[in-house]
Amino acid sequence: MSCLQNSCKHKGVHVKGQLLKPVVILGAGSWGTAIALYLARRGQVVRVWSIEKSEIDAMCSERANNRYMPGFTLPDTLQPMDNLAEAVKGVDDIIIVVPSIGFRHTLTLLKPLIAPHVRIICAAKGLDTETGQLLGDVALEVMGSERRFAVLSGPSFAREVAAGLPCAVVVASHDQAFANDLKQRFNSSIFRIYTSDDVIGVEIGGVAKNVIAIATGISDGMELGSNARSALITRGLAEIIRLGTALGGKLETFVGLSGLGDLILTCSDNQSRNRRLGLAIGKGFDIHEAEREIGQVVEGKRNAELVYKLAERHGIDMPICETIWQILQGKLNAKDAIDILLSRTSRSELNV
Repeated sequence: MSCLQNSCKHKGVHVKGQLLKPVVILGAGSWGTAIALYLARRGQVVRVWSIEKSEIDAMCSERANNRYMPGFTLPDTLQPMDNLAEAVKGVDDIIIVVPSIGFRHTLTLLKPLIAPHVRIICAAKGLDTETGQLLGDVALEVMGSERRFAVLSGPSFAREVAAGLPCAVVVASHDQAFANDLKQRFNSSIFRIYTSDDVIGVEIGGVAKNVIAIATGISDGMELGSNARSALITRGLAEIIRLGTALGGKLETFVGLSGLGDLILTCSDNQSRNRRLGLAIGKGFDIHEAEREIGQVVEGKRNAELVYKLAERHGIDMPICETIWQILQGKLNAKDAIDILLSRTSRSELNV
């Protein structure tokens, strides 16, 4: 099924003299919908697919995504579809915005349906729940080394993007031509695109910052003050740098938009689901009850164990991330966790 609008029947739009074919977004959550709204408002033909048929049916009938992004009418060039084969027909670029737990399965469904030239953009943030791999490594494993791949990440709350407020993000790919094509598709005065070839660094920044955001939420829920929040963000960044550079990421990536920029955003604003989970824990609420109240996937909760185990495999010290994982397992309460972190032996700050 699809709810094809008359204006969606053309094969693409011209931007600066270049024909842009329809783009497919796999995932109809808040971030997928925000990206779709942005591109469709730019006149591009956008197909949005979800594995949940009920979500597509609702978007078709209501011409809005009232579950994940209420208050925004879907432009005529935005086409919700529940048939994956139909959605990817005749496209060059596919943006995957499903939760990380569904990333591998989505690629597996996608692989037999697309031609070798079709390019994959990952706008999800997380690690593979089966193996702990970066999502880029999962794409390589499932789709093969010849498939062109990019990551889109950076400080960008979905609702602000949907509202047309400005942001700046990073597109990372080992294929510079692909990154430049995506810059042309996305870049505008309200959605600034910066390019990078550091796929690993951009991915790690997007994953680990969610765990640190839970920590800062806990601190603020316990009313430990702005000084404590700043310390957690700063030392959290040191942990991200240790892990990211050990895996091959570049130091400069972690002080850029997809590193420090995304970390500050996620740790300091209550639009962050990870921060809100931490706030609830810090105030003494049950973790599962808090997650139900949030009502959407909290990637930091899902990935805390994976980040900790990834660091452990590489011999990387990440005390904040380890402590958050112990809290989420119920092995530590928030007060004891803070006491443990504060009692750690002090060392040179330059020894990140």
